Amino acid sequence: MKTKLYFPRIAILFFLISLSISAQEKYTSYKGLVINQQTEEPVVSAKVEVENHDFSTVTNNEGEFTLKIPVDLTNAIITTSYLGYESKSLHLRNFDQERTLIQLIESSEKLSEINLYQVKDAKSLVKECFSKRGENYINHSVVMSGFYRETIQKGRRNVSLSEAVIKIHKESYTSNRRDKISILKARKSTDYSRLDTLALKLRGGPYSSLYLDVMEYPEFLFEDEQLSDYSFTLENPTSINNRYVHQVSFEENSKGNAWYNGTLYIDAATLTLLKADYNLTIENRKLASRMFVVKKPGSVKVYPEKIQYHVNYFEKDGKWYYGHSNAMLEFVINWKKKLFNSRYTLTNEMIVTKREEIKDKQFIKPNYIKPSIVMTDDVSGFKDENFWGASNIIEPEKSIQNAIEKIKANLD
Repeated sequence: MKTKLYFPRIAILFFLISLSISAQEKYTSYKGLVINQQTEEPVVSAKVEVENHDFSTVTNNEGEFTLKIPVDLTNAIITTSYLGYESKSLHLRNFDQERTLIQLIESSEKLSEINLYQVKDAKSLVKECFSKRGENYINHSVVMSGFYRETIQKGRRNVSLSEAVIKIHKESYTSNRRDKISILKARKSTDYSRLDTLALKLRGGPYSSLYLDVMEYPEFLFEDEQLSDYSFTLENPTSINNRYVHQVSFEENSKGNAWYNGTLYIDAATLTLLKADYNLTIENRKLASRMFVVKKPGSVKVYPEKIQYHVNYFEKDGKWYYGHSNAMLEFVINWKKKLFNSRYTLTNEMIVTKREEIKDKQFIKPNYIKPSIVMTDDVSGFKDENFWGASNIIEPEKSIQNAIEKIKANLD
């Protein structure tokens, strides 16, 4: 049996510090809010897309979104969907540029225990799901446009924001080649004065999000040979977009040092993984530090308290592919000879907003960024208001946007 591989999807670097392209295409932006119709709570990470076109985004942690659409798509249909809710499609004429309220209804369909897709063995279901990668997911290279964001908070204060519009050279799901990324536009802002005497940086940038693609990189969660290390349980089935969906919870059997647990959402008809939510628990603090911290001063001890991952897959022309992911890590910094600890929250998120076939010489090797990129070091600063042009991005949370506006004011 292979040794379990825990991949440090987000590598952290700590440093002691001293305290002293606009698009030509015309488009229209539409802002909105997606909520649960019954509870009026925001629906987070709901997909908002233009039917039959490659324009999409997702809602932020407050359920808000901004969708940019070319002005000539006057007859567009906008569909909003999320697992466990009935999808809602609206004509563009129902959208207001400043504020459109979309209410989703929770799926109330009661699925029969006796149906066409009934299964009893959860582990065999997961094994077959991974064996169908070549059949259910893209089987040739494609180019995907996307948006990436990473933030760092100390306590409740936002201290760093990096964002980028990217191009992804996505390989076939049966290929052994790694995906590659190019940055088209990027911006950053950091206020180190809020970090006391410690600067924290993330290494990996957009790759740290892309490697959450469980179907493309199963070795970073579980491989076929390692399924025996997990317990799988079939939970109550649900539905999404008129699809039967198996909910499979999983947990590693051995909990000596670090272990994964979470839920897989598998389409019952095709055995396609539609979504995965999982956590990494690490009780051994020395192991946790080795897994995530690349560099730190000798005067501090660093360990994570909470690590959560989410990944969603999108579909086009009958083939599925990585569409959206986010990660959240909470770290405790224990200073020697200091009474109180410091706490940091790191988040990153990426969404694919467009997918297209590869054209000759579309990617030039020197333009690829390295998986070791540090966004706060390697991207340019904030630009003008029209910096993002027609690129679809994820609407910032109010707390992040307000903090960044203050940072920008301090930098001017």
